[in-house]
Amino acid sequence: MDLTGKQLVVTGGAGFVGSHLTNRLVSDNDVLVVDDCSNGSSEWVPEAATFLDGDLTDPAVAAEAITSDTDAVFHFAASKAVDDDHPRQQFEDNLVMTHNVLERMDSVGVDHLAYTSSSVVYGEAPRPTPEDYAPKEPISEYGAGKLAEESLISTYAHSYGLQAWVFRFANIVGPRLRGAVVPDFIEKLQDDPDRLVILGDGRQEKSYMHIEECLDAMVHVVEQAGEPLNVYNLGSRTTTSVDAIAAIVADEMGVDPAYEYTGGRQGWTGDVPRMRLSVEKLSALGWEPGQSSDDAIRQATRELLDELA
Repeated sequence: MDLTGKQLVVTGGAGFVGSHLTNRLVSDNDVLVVDDCSNGSSEWVPEAATFLDGDLTDPAVAAEAITSDTDAVFHFAASKAVDDDHPRQQFEDNLVMTHNVLERMDSVGVDHLAYTSSSVVYGEAPRPTPEDYAPKEPISEYGAGKLAEESLISTYAHSYGLQAWVFRFANIVGPRLRGAVVPDFIEKLQDDPDRLVILGDGRQEKSYMHIEECLDAMVHVVEQAGEPLNVYNLGSRTTTSVDAIAAIVADEMGVDPAYEYTGGRQGWTGDVPRMRLSVEKLSALGWEPGQSSDDAIRQATRELLDELA
């Protein structure tokens, strides 16, 4: 699908990934952003986009946002915390939002959807993990919800004429990121440069990808992959440990804190302590990650330091 001259809807377009994508899309398309700003800020929505403040658990909001003139929907809206204090509500809300979007698209004849899933659908899988790895055994309600939403999208792709692109993210980092390890470390060290509390044992090791490379990969897949259902991992070929992230952040801030650990192999219940996605399918489509995980972390740290100063 060519992303030029289109009428596009970005749900969750005031959030981290959604706002960056909207910034990229508005130069060549008419973009409507729908978001209740529970995970973002209306200030991140570019003036060139139309903004609808709304909660997609309400079908009326989906009906207002998605019309017969819409060419495609980028569905990024979600309650995102893996360790949410109300996991059942999170599961239900995310599933309802996705179902409302799909039902509305089907009712008005919109047949292109891009959806942000997550590496957490795999659970604790062998690494590097390819898209066809099975069985998928998520270990958090958030992961279970993502897998359920993927199943709904698969149903619409195979039975209702939808063309869908499903992106299973590694850890995406960059400006506007909140509630993740890099901004958490920055804020802790701004409060106390001599001490850093690290969740778990610090040996958790995952793949990180900078937001700009993430956007490059997403656009490439949407424009090049033409199956009814297109599922792609997005990540780098390398991993970075939590201890290494702490060292990078401390180095960029010019501090030398003592580390304190909460203990255990997981940072929280439902945390997948080690993750690296296979990106061979993405590579075969003609796109390669250019940065290592360490490079992505360092670039994001510098950007977030400027932002959070």
